[in-house]
Amino acid sequence: MKTLIIGSGPAGYTAAIYAGRANLAPVEYCGQQMGGQLTQTTIVENFPGYPDGVDANQMMMELRQQAERFGADIRDGEIVKADFSKRPYVLTTDTGEELTADTVIIATGAKAKYLGLPDEQKYNGMGVSACATCDGFFYRKKVTAVVGGGDTACEDALYLSHLCKKVYLVVRKPYLRASEIMQQRVREAENIEILFEHNATGLYGDNGVEGMHLVKRLGEADEEHYDLAIDGFFLAIGHRPVTDIFRGQILLDEMGYIRTLGSSQQVCRPDGSPLPGVFAAGDVCDPTYRQAIVAAGTGCKAALDAERFLNS
Repeated sequence: MKTLIIGSGPAGYTAAIYAGRANLAPVEYCGQQMGGQLTQTTIVENFPGYPDGVDANQMMMELRQQAERFGADIRDGEIVKADFSKRPYVLTTDTGEELTADTVIIATGAKAKYLGLPDEQKYNGMGVSACATCDGFFYRKKVTAVVGGGDTACEDALYLSHLCKKVYLVVRKPYLRASEIMQQRVREAENIEILFEHNATGLYGDNGVEGMHLVKRLGEADEEHYDLAIDGFFLAIGHRPVTDIFRGQILLDEMGYIRTLGSSQQVCRPDGSPLPGVFAAGDVCDPTYRQAIVAAGTGCKAALDAERFLNS
């Protein structure tokens, strides 16, 4: 095949649209989560073209239909092995089928880290979110909590502080790990309260999140358990890019995100030299923005890069 796309979020589907229109006859494998991380939220209000917002699953289905309209062969299943030692590249599906491809677009995304509480799944889309930028608007003038003590958590707390009546920053350690400037901004925000040495152990509510169970100074002699009323619970303890099957074959940063070459979506070998015909798009190569519209843009770029590579 000319082009194989791995992943089916905004980046993967957009790459399929552009590759299909370029007559590359792309084959796309959806992976474990068809539609990507976006399908874990409810209404998307910050993607251009939907003035009234759109159901996340509906939007992803429409992107899929658009890709199929241009000839993309979209398949269920997962790519579990990749061999980039020679072209055409060999990739193996979860059923054991081996595929060969002249170009590959990696759009496997990243997964938000969760605490592992059963309540996180119970209230997913009903008060639990891993993206303050995506879902913060729904909590205007309400009370929210952000879990984490790094720069991302502080940024999310600050973002929510401009929308919400009150923001609790739940920090496991007795200190913040964020940069000094971020710490200062959080401390200066009047409606942010930092809860040091706290662990969230659960959530409660009848029709969505109404509060969280907290433990202060877990394991200490003065350990204290109490509940705190909130409307929204935001995780900000990091993301994990889905790149395990590519380790040792492509250049990754210290967190596992794919490093692309210059302004292109070109993937490199571990030594930094270009890996011909392999490109990356979306959150798998974006530790900074992690927005659907940004992912879609890089999906476009990756498909154009693949087309130009094949034409050359």
